Amino acid sequence: MTPEKPRKEEQSIAALLAPDILDLLESEPGTVAAETQDLHPADLADVVEALPHSQIPVFFAALPSPRAAAVLEYLDEELRTELLEQMSAEQAAALVAAMTPDDRADTLEELDEEHAEDIVEALPAETRRNTEQLLLYPPESAGGLMTTELVSVPASYTVEEALRRVREIARSGRREAMNVVYTIDADGMLAGVLSLRELLAAPEGARMTDVAWSEVRKVAVNADREEVARLISEYDLVAIPVVDEKNRVLGVVTFDDVIDVIQEEGTEDVQKLGGMEAFDEPYMQMGIMAMIRKRVGWLAILLVGEMFTATAIGYFEGRLANVIFLVSFIPLIISAGGNSGSQGTSLVIRALALNQVTLQDWWRVAMRELPTGLLLGLILAVIGFGRVELWHWLSTAGLHAGPIDIGYYYGPYHTYVALTVAVAIAGVVTFGSIAGSMLPFLLRRVGFDPASASAPFVATLVDVTGVVIFFSAAVLFLGGRGM
Repeated sequence: MTPEKPRKEEQSIAALLAPDILDLLESEPGTVAAETQDLHPADLADVVEALPHSQIPVFFAALPSPRAAAVLEYLDEELRTELLEQMSAEQAAALVAAMTPDDRADTLEELDEEHAEDIVEALPAETRRNTEQLLLYPPESAGGLMTTELVSVPASYTVEEALRRVREIARSGRREAMNVVYTIDADGMLAGVLSLRELLAAPEGARMTDVAWSEVRKVAVNADREEVARLISEYDLVAIPVVDEKNRVLGVVTFDDVIDVIQEEGTEDVQKLGGMEAFDEPYMQMGIMAMIRKRVGWLAILLVGEMFTATAIGYFEGRLANVIFLVSFIPLIISAGGNSGSQGTSLVIRALALNQVTLQDWWRVAMRELPTGLLLGLILAVIGFGRVELWHWLSTAGLHAGPIDIGYYYGPYHTYVALTVAVAIAGVVTFGSIAGSMLPFLLRRVGFDPASASAPFVATLVDVTGVVIFFSAAVLFLGGRGM
């Protein structure tokens, strides 16, 4: 998977180096490779991004292909695409052929389809076959994440034979997963695994079948990338093999690719929780119209949902005319329910993502959220009750006057108002907790991403029910007292 763009502090260093690189490109382009050989490819990619666009092809032409390919992997996605599409298929093929297999496939998927096909055709035969195979797998699958650069040896090898084979592989070129050695049986199936350290420490003359671990954590080639990330995180793996239906090793997913997956999935979930579709590209690179398309759908749905809130208020309009000050409490009531619903949604979405709960656990979750929501509601209800009583005391003492002035009502009327607010808060918070925790299960059941049960969506649902609960409580406690 293509690495993320470096951090801003690194970019500032690149801005200082860029003028020197430009001078070299104009005066002594042949020295650029030697002068930049100590820079990490990520830092050098930052330098490239600080150069004038017209000089970027010149810069890459001054580097050896392997070095240029390493820098290309860290380059900003939009700039990398622009650069490769400006090149001929042969020039681009010379660069992407030197990239790691997974990064090569990811890069080609970013390009115009026709130009990508031309580049693939220009690749060396073996590299082309490997790339075409990787491009068949969906980007969201284990096959779309994996690299074919792994270290494997026959299970029948001795430790010495295996070490010689590992040295040959290491000397032949780049390998992403050199820290792990896999053993393959006579039928070509995955038999075992051990770390390079374990291989180096193994007794001389021992067979690989005796020193390798036979229990291997693995994933199917069509497994979702979230499952891959979960297994690597759960078992603290540096890599996980990807196998076909016959248990033959097709490739390996390394932990650095999983870090990118976790970051991307986290970004998607945050965006969905904010009430919008997940973005396909970085915020600053997305066009205005594309951003509007991603955001307007949920906003329209939420607006329609809020219309039901207005309908609910309209239903009680006649009764409200006599106790109009109750309207002042609506924000207090619905915000309490919306906040509790958002908490429940966030907790359950995360628990589902981490496999802490499954669809079958919905009833257990409901039984946890019911008393939790009720107790939270009672705590907030006490606060709400006290606030109304304080308003009344301030009003009667002449220290407060305003839209919620209930001091002029005689008798215990203010107490009934306080009870109305308290009961409404308890009911809305309890409902919000239950609804917020159940929505992710419902969405998962019908095939949607649970993150789509966003906080705004839950808040809108609770707004409508909150108004109904509030004014129903008002009718109950104030029905014979002016409402």
